[in-house]
Amino acid sequence: MKEKTSCPQCGFTFRLQSNPYPTVDVVIAHPGKGIVLIERRFEPLGWALPGGFVELGESVEEAARREGFEETGLKLRLAELLGVYSKADRDPRMHTISTVFVALTDTPELIRGGDDAAQARFYPLSALPQTAFDHAAIIDDFRRRLAQKYGVLP
Repeated sequence: MKEKTSCPQCGFTFRLQSNPYPTVDVVIAHPGKGIVLIERRFEPLGWALPGGFVELGESVEEAARREGFEETGLKLRLAELLGVYSKADRDPRMHTISTVFVALTDTPELIRGGDDAAQARFYPLSALPQTAFDHAAIIDDFRRRLAQKYGVLP
């Protein structure tokens, strides 16, 4: 959305640019354990995939590893790109575009909630709680395309 405004000092008219915010989400998969969900500490509350906003100067890959670690305590290896999710209503707070990765960890026993996550835990795909945002659709895409590959389906 572009909106015109003027400089209060010189009167120059210019357009303000308003764009969606870049975010990342991570499906952390572990054979026999399932995937990681975090319980959000802040609104909107609920269970969600680990993720967050990409910081200035940061690549989406760096953001995915950072957010994953901050919210779960797990060091991650990004395995592949699951997809890009950009529906304008995917986040009730603002329009975001999320780059979603599948990641693996060698130390699942170190899982803990941190930063924006009150708690973090593995869930089998057969027993997931209701999730926030559009994360149910993301998890469905993972289930259809990649869950068997990563050993999280029986």
